[in-house]
Amino acid sequence: MIIFDDEYFMREALKEAEKAMVLDEVPVGAVIVCEDRIIARTHNLTEKLNDVTAHAEMQAFTAASEYLGGKFLDDCTLYVTLEPCIMCAGAAFWTRISRLVYGADDEKRGYTLAGNRILHPKTIVSRGILEEDCSSILKSFFEKKRK
Repeated sequence: MIIFDDEYFMREALKEAEKAMVLDEVPVGAVIVCEDRIIARTHNLTEKLNDVTAHAEMQAFTAASEYLGGKFLDDCTLYVTLEPCIMCAGAAFWTRISRLVYGADDEKRGYTLAGNRILHPKTIVSRGILEEDCSSILKSFFEKKRK
């Protein structure tokens, strides 16, 4: 029996991060879940699309909204391997996403650097889910880039 919990869905987001790494994109993956079903699976596409806003979260918001036929994600959870940046957290605010779950902290560009007021006040946040795995893929990517 498959248990659909935060770790399960974060592993799905990690699969997306791996896809990004194969494409030489910063390996960040995201899934959006509604009623225990993944309704969006995405990863960074900034290089492929030549678009600085094509973060995994932004792609996920668009895909989930299209799937649901509306712009609000009130009953959904975003799972993302890296703490969202200020832009993505701002977009999360406008989608009214119910819950944000992320793996690794982003100490340089994460939304928490600007304070926690960026997210919608009703959004519940869980952090550190599979943090080591989420950090590891990013560290590996950037180590290869520096060589």
